[in-house]
Amino acid sequence: MPPHPKKKHSHSTHGGRNAHKAMTPAMYGQCPQCRQAKLPHRVCRHCGYYNGREVVPVETNEAE
Repeated sequence: MPPHPKKKHSHSTHGGRNAHKAMTPAMYGQCPQCRQAKLPHRVCRHCGYYNGREVVPVETNEAE
């Protein structure tokens, strides 16, 4: 059988251990092509560029 704790952990011990598990907001950078906000190390959703070249062709949704 696995070992069991000898004493109960208090709420403050449990909370202090979990205090570092908070989520951080996503850090956005700026696309060098279109100057829109984008996540780092990902293709820009607005222009389709990554690392100075077009990776994904982007279709424009213009009403004709």
